[in-house]
Amino acid sequence: MQINISGHHVEVTEAMQAHVEDKMAKLTRHSDSITTGQVTLTVVKDRQTAEATIHITGHDLHAKAENEDMYTAIDQMVDKLDRQVLKHKEKLVARQHGQG
Repeated sequence: MQINISGHHVEVTEAMQAHVEDKMAKLTRHSDSITTGQVTLTVVKDRQTAEATIHITGHDLHAKAENEDMYTAIDQMVDKLDRQVLKHKEKLVARQHGQG
């Protein structure tokens, strides 16, 4: 999976980039069909926001999380994406078996 990481009002450090890449790599456990991902890290006053959009065969999945800590926001965002990938996979399996 190719991941593009950008920052808005924040400089993306090597540590942040490594953290995002490690966490996003966990999404490939559930689906090999994830091709690209766009992650945007934003800071506005005390709000740290992490947003991501991933392209999975035929669909785009989006998640956003806010927290006081950027690393926690990244973790929450990846957890949301993980649930969406699992749900997408379940729908595909159900369709293949004629249940949906």
